[in-house]
Amino acid sequence: MDDATPWRMFEALRRSEPVHWNPEPDGGSGFWSLTRHADIVAAGRDSATFTSEKFVNLEEVDERQAEIRRSMLEMDGPRHLALRRLLSREFTPRAVAGYATFLRGLTGRTLDAALAKGTFDFVAEIAADFPINVLARMLDVPDGDTRRLIDWGNRIIANTDPEYADVLLNSAESERYRDLPFRSPASLEAFEYGRELAARRRGGEGTDLISRLVNQTPIDGEPLSARDFDNYFLLLVVAGNETTRHAITHAMRALIDHPEQAERLRAEPGLMPTAVEEFLRWASPVYHFRRTATRDTEVNGTPIGAGDKVVLWFASANRDEAVFADPGRFDVTRGPNDHIAFGKGGPHYCLGAALARLEMRIMFEELLPRLSDVRLAGDVRRVRSNFVNGIKRMPVTVTLA
Repeated sequence: MDDATPWRMFEALRRSEPVHWNPEPDGGSGFWSLTRHADIVAAGRDSATFTSEKFVNLEEVDERQAEIRRSMLEMDGPRHLALRRLLSREFTPRAVAGYATFLRGLTGRTLDAALAKGTFDFVAEIAADFPINVLARMLDVPDGDTRRLIDWGNRIIANTDPEYADVLLNSAESERYRDLPFRSPASLEAFEYGRELAARRRGGEGTDLISRLVNQTPIDGEPLSARDFDNYFLLLVVAGNETTRHAITHAMRALIDHPEQAERLRAEPGLMPTAVEEFLRWASPVYHFRRTATRDTEVNGTPIGAGDKVVLWFASANRDEAVFADPGRFDVTRGPNDHIAFGKGGPHYCLGAALARLEMRIMFEELLPRLSDVRLAGDVRRVRSNFVNGIKRMPVTVTLA
């Protein structure tokens, strides 16, 4: 399958069957695919009809599993809001702007080390290394532990990729780990690490994210349970690294494939905030999130039954011809750019959106002026996943400016 195949499939569905029933090949329950921007935005905003509480990926889970594994992603209503507000102030645009100087210095050091090699894996040397170090600072974990965080993210999210997964999602062995997020034993390692951090920070006066979690009471008055903390910590480790690294990698791949766009940014660096929005639209680092219908309803005239799984294909919405002129064109000057890479307007809008935008802007503001040329130096290897649009290896050769 070439890189264009999913986009052609989504284009065909948007045109002829925007609300599409996908039967499970093994006789399972199947799911509805929403592919148009307007339908996805409307469903994402209507948590009363399309709930996250039944889980947000396509794995079948029973009520017991769902309760054990429930993170903020799998909550709606007051409890979701209460847990979100524990850290929401740390991720406002104003708050993350305070990291700009640190980010600039970190970017410089990352690029100095990578670009000096001439030929290197962009993912390993730049895209994966950069956001994890930002997260490590926010969590206040030692620099030497960042590789462990990357490893856990790879093993947990890429649970359908034989290169990364300890246990493949649909294997018989995965039943042993059915109560763990993504059925990944790596979750146990992350839980243990997070608990050690929590024990050291509890009762202290730290301002890092762990200290904020363990030393605050949510606004609904219900304390953060040990299970709540485990799942919150794991969400930070995975979401705070995986999506940004993939967005950075896809952006670099797009600039390699469209050198005139890279040249435009070098000539007009003030375009970078606009370009970042196009990077996000183009990358769509999370393919989808699932919801579950709470009642009989309809979307675009198609009846959907109570209890049906409904998949919001963000990747398709970001190429919707009704919203984006010539959506298959990569254009760093595109505006307006109503992408939904972070969701749009709903209660589950990405908490880290402002930080991801800042990270990407500073990365490419620092990277592009250093290069006169960058080319692929081998095959681009993708993560085997229908959840994250990930690239796990992208060898490049650079010529310095």
